[in-house]
Amino acid sequence: MDSSAYTVVAPSDDGGELPAAELRALLQRPDDAVKLDTLRRIVVATLNGQPQPTLLMPIIQYVLPSRSKQLKKMLHFYWEVCPKYDDEGKLKQEMILVCNAIRNDLQHPNEYIRGSTLRFLQKIREPELLEPLVPTILSCLEHRHSFVRKNAVFCIYMIYQRHPNMFSDAPELMETFLAAEQDATCKRNAFVLLCHAAPDKAVEYLMQQWEGITSMDELMQLAVIELIRKECKGENANRAKYIRAISELLSAPSHAVKYEAAITLTSLTQNAAAIKATASALIELVVKESDNNVKLIVLSRLEALRSRHEHVIDPLAMDLLRVLSSPDMDVRRKALGIALEMVSSRNIEEVVQLLKKELQKTVEAAGAYDKNAEYRQLLIQSIHTCAIKFSEVASSVVHVLMEFLGDSSNTSAVDVISFVREVVEKFPDLRSSIVEKLLQTFADIKSGKVFRGALWIVGEYAGSVEDVKEAMQQIRKVVGEVPILAAEERLLAASEDPETQAEDSAAAVAVVAKTNKTRVLADGTYATETAFSSETNASARLEAVKAAAKPPLRSLILLGDFYTATVLSSTLTKLVLRFAELSTDASAKNAMRAEAMLIMTSVVRVGQSKFAQAPIDEDSTERIMTCVQTLAAAAYDEKSDAEAADVFLRDTKAAYAKMVAAEERKVQEKAARESKTVKVQPDDVIAFRQLGKKGAGAAGVGSGLEDYEAEVSKATGAAAGTGDDFISKLQRVVQLTGFSDAVYSEAYVNVHQFDILLDVLVVNQTGETLQNLSIEFATLGDLKLVERPTSHTLAPYSFQSIKATIKVSSTETGVIFGNITYEGASGTGTQEGGEAKCVVLNDVHVDIMDYINPATCSESQFRSMWTEFEWENKVNVNTKIVGLRAYLAHIMASTNMACLTPEASLAGECGFLSANLYARSLFGEDALANLSIEELADGTIQGHVRIRSKTQGIALSLGDKLSSAN
Repeated sequence: MDSSAYTVVAPSDDGGELPAAELRALLQRPDDAVKLDTLRRIVVATLNGQPQPTLLMPIIQYVLPSRSKQLKKMLHFYWEVCPKYDDEGKLKQEMILVCNAIRNDLQHPNEYIRGSTLRFLQKIREPELLEPLVPTILSCLEHRHSFVRKNAVFCIYMIYQRHPNMFSDAPELMETFLAAEQDATCKRNAFVLLCHAAPDKAVEYLMQQWEGITSMDELMQLAVIELIRKECKGENANRAKYIRAISELLSAPSHAVKYEAAITLTSLTQNAAAIKATASALIELVVKESDNNVKLIVLSRLEALRSRHEHVIDPLAMDLLRVLSSPDMDVRRKALGIALEMVSSRNIEEVVQLLKKELQKTVEAAGAYDKNAEYRQLLIQSIHTCAIKFSEVASSVVHVLMEFLGDSSNTSAVDVISFVREVVEKFPDLRSSIVEKLLQTFADIKSGKVFRGALWIVGEYAGSVEDVKEAMQQIRKVVGEVPILAAEERLLAASEDPETQAEDSAAAVAVVAKTNKTRVLADGTYATETAFSSETNASARLEAVKAAAKPPLRSLILLGDFYTATVLSSTLTKLVLRFAELSTDASAKNAMRAEAMLIMTSVVRVGQSKFAQAPIDEDSTERIMTCVQTLAAAAYDEKSDAEAADVFLRDTKAAYAKMVAAEERKVQEKAARESKTVKVQPDDVIAFRQLGKKGAGAAGVGSGLEDYEAEVSKATGAAAGTGDDFISKLQRVVQLTGFSDAVYSEAYVNVHQFDILLDVLVVNQTGETLQNLSIEFATLGDLKLVERPTSHTLAPYSFQSIKATIKVSSTETGVIFGNITYEGASGTGTQEGGEAKCVVLNDVHVDIMDYINPATCSESQFRSMWTEFEWENKVNVNTKIVGLRAYLAHIMASTNMACLTPEASLAGECGFLSANLYARSLFGEDALANLSIEELADGTIQGHVRIRSKTQGIALSLGDKLSSAN
C-alpha cells in the first residue's frame, strides 16, 4: 500500500494551540468563518500528531450540516486525516454519520460539491467507508455535467486499484461509458483507466478511433502515447501502425504532445528517417517554446540523441542555429555547443557564414542588452573552434575576427588574438596576409594583453624584409615620438607659455609656495633669494600632459604597463635580428638596430620619470636592458649574433609549436575516450536486465527502451551504476539507539540529489505492546524536514519501518537528531500504564561529499573566482602518506575534486608540488582549492591546502573533510 500523501494546509498566523474545550466552543458558534478557522486549526493539529478524537462528534454535529462550500472543502481535508478506527481496529460508529453525509454530497444538486466530493474519495482507502457509496458513485457517471463525470471516472479508477472487488466490472463499464461520452476530458480519464485496468480493451478502443488520433484532445493524445510506449516494450504486431501514428503526432500543435511523441519514437525505432524527424521536432520545440527551462531540457534531450546517433542528424545543424534568436545566454551556449558537434565538411561553410552574421549583429546592436559582449565572446570562440577543426574556412574567418582586436570588451579581443596566434602557427600559407592585417589594426588595439599577443605574432612570423620594415613602421606609429621622455618634457614646457599660464590662473586659484635660498653675491657677501611658485598650476599642467591624447602603445607604457614594454623590446629585438639575416644593407641594419635601441632605452628613461603613472619595476628594466645588450653585442660579434638569433628567432617559436601540438594531442585523446566502439560478437553473453545485478550493463544499452527505463530508475532514486546494491546499503546504515534499549532503531540514509530519505527500522525488544510510537526529527544546517512521521503501534518483539524525507538546500555538512517517544501497555510488566517513554537517538551526519562532484574550468575562470570568493579556509598538511603525487591523489579522492593543473606541469620530482583543484556542487556552488606541499629530507610531507568558496559552509565542511583525510 502506498504511503499517505496529505494536502498541505497552511497554519493560522497566530500559530497558538487551543485546548479541546475551547475548540469545541468555537465550533458551536453560528458564524461559518469562525468554524472554518477552527476546523483549519484542528486539521493542522491532527497533521502535527495531535488528533483530538473528542472533537469528532462536535464536528459532525455543528460543522457537517453547514451549506458553506469552503467548510465542506475543509471537512474533506479533515475526513482525510482524522483517525477513523478505534483502539480495537474497528471503524468508529461516528463514521456512519460521515458516510451518510458523503452520500448526500454525492447526490447534491450542485455539480461543484459532487465533483469535489468525488475528488476527496480518491484519497480514501478504508473499504468500510467506500463500499456503501459504490452505487452513488456509479450514478454520477450519468450526471449532466462533465465536471462530475470526469471525477467519477477517476474515483472509480482509484477505488478499483485499491479494492478491485468493489468495481470488478470497471473495464466493461468504461467501455460502455466511452461509447456514449462526448466530453474530451471524460473520455481521456476513462481511457487511462482502461490502459491500466485492461490494456487489451484500451488497444481495441484505440483501433476503433485510429483515424482520428491527430484530431484528438491534447490530454487524450498524451494518454495514447503512454499506451503505445507500454505496448511496445515487447514484441507487438501493431508496432508499424504505432510508429506511423507517433510520426503523425510529431506535427501536433501541442508542445507537450510533440515532445512526448519525439521521445517515444526513438524508443520504437532506430531508423535514420525517424531519428531525423525526432530531431526536427525537438529543434522546432526549442525555437517556438518561450520557457527557457523547457528549451534547456529539450536541448539536453537533443544532445543525448546526437550522441547516440552520430552524423545522422548532422544536416540539421543550420536548423538548430535558429535557436540563437533566443535572448537567454544559457540557451544560446548550449545550442551552439550541440551545433558545433554536428558541424561537418558539408555544412561548415553555411555554419560559419551564419556565425559571422550573428557576430556582425552584435556590433550593430552594441549596448542593446547586457549580455551582448558575452554573446560576442561566445561567437568568437565558436568560430575559433570551427576554423581549427576545418582548415578550409580559416582563411575566410581570420580577417573578419581581426576586426574585433580593438573591441572595448577585453575578453573578446583576447579570444581573437589567441585564435589568430593559433591559426598563424597551424596554417603557414596564411601567415603573410595575417601579419599584414594585424599590422593594420595596431592603431585600434586598446588592451595591453592584446598588444602583447599581437607584438609576439609580429615578432615571430614577420618573415620577409617588407614585413619587417612594415612592422617597424607600425610600431613607430603606436609608440609615437621618441625619445619619449624628451617629447613629454617638450609638451610640458609648451604648456608653460604666457598664454597658457594666463588661462590656468583664470581657471583656478593657485596655491603660492614661498621658498628661500641663500646666494653668494659677486662681492662675496651673502643674500637671501625668495621665489614664489604655483604648485597647483604645475601639477595641473603635468596631469594635463599625461591625459593628452597619445598613441595607444605609448599610452599603455605611460600608464605603467611595463610588462607590455618588455614584450615590445623582445619584438624589436626579433625584428632587428631577422632583418640582419635577410638583408645585406649594412647601413639599414645599423639604422634599424639604433632605432630599436633608442625606443627601448627611452621606455626605461620615461619609466623612471614623473611622467609614468607608476615607476618601472626592476624585472622589466632588466629584461629591456638585456635586449639592448643583445643588440649591441650582435653588432660587433657574429657568433653572439648567431646565438641570439637562435634564442629569439627559433626557440620561442618551437616552444609555442610544441604547446599547440600538446593541446591537439589532448583533444585527440579526449575524442578517443569519448568515441563509442560497440562490438558485439556472436558468442557474447546475453544479459537479461530482470535477472542481472543492478548497475550491470545489459545488451542493447543505448536503445530507446533502455533509456526510458534508465530515466524512470533515475527519477525514483535507483539509477543504474550508483552501486545501490545490498552491500552499499549496509554501509549507509546508521545505528540510532543502543542494543539494550527497549526500542532498537537503525536508519538507512539514502541521498538522492536534493532529498535525503531516512528509512528507519524500529524494533520492539520488550514483551509488551508499545502504543503511539513516533519519531521526532530535528535538523541543523540547511536541512528541512518535509513531513512528520506518523505514529504506530508495535506488538511485542515486532518491528516497523518508518520513512522520513528531508530537503537539502545547500552544500553544507548537516546534522539530523531526534528521539523516539512511546507509551507502554496499561498495567502490564514493568511499564506504568500510559506513561510516555523517550529514547534519544544518535546524531546522523550528512556527508558533504554526496553533493560535490569533480568539475573543470579554465585557468582564467579559476583565477577570477579565486579573487572574487571571500571565504577561505587554510588547512595544514599533517600526513603519513609518502610521495607528493600520492598525497595529491589521496586529496582528490577524499574531496571529490578534480585537478586543473596539467599533467605536464606535475611531471618530474623536485620536492615541491603545487596544484589547483576544483569541484562543483549539485546546487551550482563552486569549490576551489590550492595544494602547496613539499617533501622534507626525512620523507615527510608538509604544506597547506587553501580552500575558497562563495559560502562559508562549503569552505568549513571541505576543511573538516581534509583534516579528517590527513
